[in-house]
Amino acid sequence: MTLLRNAFFAIAVLVTASAATAQDVAYELTNVSGYTVVQVFTSPANSGDWGDDILGANVLETGYTSTVYIMDNSDQCEYDILFVFDDGDEMSDQIDICDLASYTIE
Repeated sequence: MTLLRNAFFAIAVLVTASAATAQDVAYELTNVSGYTVVQVFTSPANSGDWGDDILGANVLETGYTSTVYIMDNSDQCEYDILFVFDDGDEMSDQIDICDLASYTIE
């Protein structure tokens, strides 16, 4: 089941990658939290409005890494990021999408 889910996730990432525009920022997420991430939201730090779930219908299981695309419709580098886990817990942080291209969820 996990292998099949990962295959579908890889296909979805490839489709997303081909649809990405010059304004999208590729960001590598690694999940070592011990929990499955079911949703990821981002927004420019100066905005109080979360965007859409960038995982879509996919999940990021613990022990896996995936590339996601953050819509960068501003000139801001600082972004807030919110992770929602399969047990309902949430974790938020601030990331710099101009300097860093990866994030590890711990």
